[in-house]
Amino acid sequence: MLVLRFLNVVAPAYFLCISCVTFVLQLFLFIPSMFKDPSAAPLFCSSALLHGALFLFLSANALGNYILVIQNTPEDLSKGLNWVGEGGGADGVAPNWSDGSCPPGSALPNTHFCRLCARVTQRHDHHCFFTGNCIGSRNMRNFVMFCLYTALACLDSLVAGVAYISTVLSTSFANPLAFLTLLPQSISQFFSGALLSSEMFVILMLYLWLGIGLACAGFCCHQMLLILRGQTRYQVRKGVAARARPWKKNLEEVFGKRWLLGLLIPVLNVGSDYHRQKEK
Repeated sequence: MLVLRFLNVVAPAYFLCISCVTFVLQLFLFIPSMFKDPSAAPLFCSSALLHGALFLFLSANALGNYILVIQNTPEDLSKGLNWVGEGGGADGVAPNWSDGSCPPGSALPNTHFCRLCARVTQRHDHHCFFTGNCIGSRNMRNFVMFCLYTALACLDSLVAGVAYISTVLSTSFANPLAFLTLLPQSISQFFSGALLSSEMFVILMLYLWLGIGLACAGFCCHQMLLILRGQTRYQVRKGVAARARPWKKNLEEVFGKRWLLGLLIPVLNVGSDYHRQKEK
């Protein structure tokens, strides 16, 4: 448990650090190098300006949904229970389950007790260490959007970084194996003094963006598949069968009717079944 709590703090710090480094490299290295291209188009339609606008759009959506995932903490269903029996009294005070025992509320349908968050959540999917929060009915849509835009931002940074390295080092990536051999060749050149530390750092970031982008893209596709089936990761692990209802209903439950708005700007789950129940 101590290791998990430590990871719950380190993982968000790691993500924010990578985000800051990516932001600095894009705005102060990649985009300025595009403006120096003598064959560039006029300013109002230059590739540098278009790339900068695209990167800011992707970054704003990734960080915006990241913040909403943290803010929309799943409700603690244990607060509404009348605790009686072992570990709790009849005065409504919830018992302490820090010893890892299972609370009565976790036996309710579609609920799960998270020991890291110390709460019983509805439609629990998993605990995300990079946000330090549980993913459930309140923040699932924002989590999927966060994974999507993080993957796109990493892809955008990867393309810009490859263009920068190909210009600075006069390296051709026409051969598909050129990217695979770039890292070992760069390490040998770096230790021999033929490669600057700043250029080596950019090359390392290329592989980091590739790994994070592929991981987020795979996670986003996996979550979308579960949403279409009406399941969560926790239900799959426990062997709970998918709900027999149309996939459109499952999508609407998570994304709401105004789903297109969430693709453009970071917003709450407006129009979802959860918020309609809250309004009632």
